[in-house]
Amino acid sequence: MHSWLHAVSCGGEELRMLLLLRGNTLPNGDVYVGNFAGLVPHGFGKYMWTDGTLYYGEWDTSKMTGRGVIQWPSGASYDGDLCGGFIDGTGTFKGVGGSVYKGCWRMNKKHGMGTMVYANNDTYEGLWNEGLPDGFGKYVWAGGNIYIGNWKSGKMNGRGVMQWTNGDTLDCNWVNGLAHGKGFCKYASGACYIGTWDRGLKDGHGMFYQPGSKMPCNLDVSECLTDHDVSSASSSANENISSGLLFLFQKLCNTWRLRSLFHWHSRISNGTTPVFDDNSGNNLSQDSSTEPLATDECVQDSGVDKVLVYEREYVQGVLVSEKPKCHDSGMLDSGKTQEHTWQKQARGPMETIYKGHRSYYLMLNLQLGIRYTVGKITPVPLREVRSNDFGPRARIRMYFPIEGSQYTPPHHSVDFFWKDYCPMVFRNLREMFHIDAADYMMSICGDDSLKELSSPGKSGSIFYLSQDERFVIKTLRKAELKILLKMLPKYYNHVRAYDNTLITKFFGVHRITLKGGRKVRFVVMGNMFCTELRIHRKYDLKGSTQGRSTKKQNINENTTLKDMDLSYVFHVDKPWRDALFRQISLDCMFLESQSIIDYSMLLGIHFRAPYHLKTSSSHESSLERCGIPDSDLLQYEEKSSWKGFLLVAHEPGTTVGGSHIRGSMVRASEAGYEEVDLVLPGTGRFRVQLGVNMPARAQKVRVDMNTELENPDTIEEYDVVLYLGIIDILQEYNVSKRVEHAVKSLKFDPLSISAVDPNSYSKRFVKFLESVFPEQD
Repeated sequence: MHSWLHAVSCGGEELRMLLLLRGNTLPNGDVYVGNFAGLVPHGFGKYMWTDGTLYYGEWDTSKMTGRGVIQWPSGASYDGDLCGGFIDGTGTFKGVGGSVYKGCWRMNKKHGMGTMVYANNDTYEGLWNEGLPDGFGKYVWAGGNIYIGNWKSGKMNGRGVMQWTNGDTLDCNWVNGLAHGKGFCKYASGACYIGTWDRGLKDGHGMFYQPGSKMPCNLDVSECLTDHDVSSASSSANENISSGLLFLFQKLCNTWRLRSLFHWHSRISNGTTPVFDDNSGNNLSQDSSTEPLATDECVQDSGVDKVLVYEREYVQGVLVSEKPKCHDSGMLDSGKTQEHTWQKQARGPMETIYKGHRSYYLMLNLQLGIRYTVGKITPVPLREVRSNDFGPRARIRMYFPIEGSQYTPPHHSVDFFWKDYCPMVFRNLREMFHIDAADYMMSICGDDSLKELSSPGKSGSIFYLSQDERFVIKTLRKAELKILLKMLPKYYNHVRAYDNTLITKFFGVHRITLKGGRKVRFVVMGNMFCTELRIHRKYDLKGSTQGRSTKKQNINENTTLKDMDLSYVFHVDKPWRDALFRQISLDCMFLESQSIIDYSMLLGIHFRAPYHLKTSSSHESSLERCGIPDSDLLQYEEKSSWKGFLLVAHEPGTTVGGSHIRGSMVRASEAGYEEVDLVLPGTGRFRVQLGVNMPARAQKVRVDMNTELENPDTIEEYDVVLYLGIIDILQEYNVSKRVEHAVKSLKFDPLSISAVDPNSYSKRFVKFLESVFPEQD
């Protein structure tokens, strides 16, 4: 018997002729030459299929198993392990165009550690899953750009570092091939930008450090991408892939000093040969924002060592404001306060709850209880709520011991008692708002942990967020729980009657009692900011003026501002404005009937980049990415004449999904009073509803006392997308509020304070919002 290594030396055509002359032709037309076990191939043999594909190697009872070589008629070939008729193990695949993959396989797909050299000379070395880069890996473009970091389903996803050939380096989080989140960019010139990216573009607040500036913490990432590391990793790729990547991974872990970082746009195509596409330029140095806009006031003095820093704000890659900041280097060197402050700010407004976190066991208890309650109530046939569904007997009580019981599973938390209030009412509310029970449980009680907001509310309440950010969980005081249960029947009727209500959506109320008698009450609500768009500004508007401003030193990009901080008015389409204030009036009438005060309008603003700063070519390419063909561009441009937005006729199933799916759509006068979708080039297509995805024009009416705009070409108007809803509706006008009103009235204007009677509060609230959303001439 010839060895399979000898068979490899035969050319493909020569082997085919050999098989046809000496082989056994099977009934299906295939040809086999080799050893048999009974009537099936077993041992070493050569097999040719009718389509011309050849295999020579080892067999095990009619299955290709062991070492072997496959040659396809197209010219592609595989040399390596097989198991059960599949490419499985380690081996080398050579493609038709010259691409080569060497590494691990599973069931005919690249899986595990491997190195791929593409036909265009790009290379990827790292982990694979189901045929795509997935896990930690290193990608080197033919032009010399390098990415080292995490991948998911063939795209850069997770933490990673991109280095361009000019020496610029970007260290950030990535989503679907785009830099998305917080990170820092170190330029070859020595400058550094620390900020936030959104779908590959700078978006939001950030800090720009000029070359030579001292930074509050060590942000050096370039040492993990030195020529020595790259060359040594590349040379060892074929011999020791695992150890090479482990070395790189350890260096990255030791070098990355920030846990939460910021964003830039680079993408791998979906084709078999990845192609790098940076639609903002070939490299970071071509971004004009690497040079400061203003250099007055702060300069580098040769005699005194100064740190020259610029605080910047971007909107979809466009620099809209810049404020120079000067710091004495000695201050930075002598104290750790600024480093601590930076690290605290870098973590962002929330943190994922981990084992050992102060809220860890509370989170486990909450998830166990909700899973139990929803699982118990869901099989009950849906019916109309009755009066006794709101009563004191409408409760589910259960004890959850660690070891489990007849009704509860064992768990890894602590013993606790669980109480669920009005389960049938909230089950119907979830159905009313189209919240699927399985999705509800997976969002809150799935494998992912909840996130805790880092700054609790003024009332002392703590807020948690589900990982998909669809639901907000807030702790309640006992008095707030009583008010909610008292108003629940009227609340239920109100939200059922008005599907466009702006009032907070409640999905469940629960209580956990721990050993020792400590009781923690929760309410689950919808997150009105659950959107793919970045919310650049948040305002909490009550209509009062006393104490309704934010101290400048307390403001950062996560701050929720107040009435006196608002420096814009918003112009919306007339039918939308009419519908908005019609609903606000109805909601205020309901709250007034329940003697509720201190509620506020939570306003979220997404700014669009100024249209005149965008090139027409980039605008049209963005439209094509939104699925709008060239032939339809003209008609969409005509419909989008209203304030520069693209408003198109609504088409079911074409809009970006979200949690805001209940409620009728609003109609636009500019679109012939049709129901419309909002198309945001480069982002997506959104369903326009009352208070959700509402396009508007923001006009600056006074100087913002908390923001200094140093750009001489300051833009006074913006296209914006608005999100708004009425929150904090659990404060009655009780005796304590009457006393507060009386005491404060002695010192301040009675109309300027928040604590007024419900009727006055409602009128003032509506009047203030009418000034924020003025009628158009």
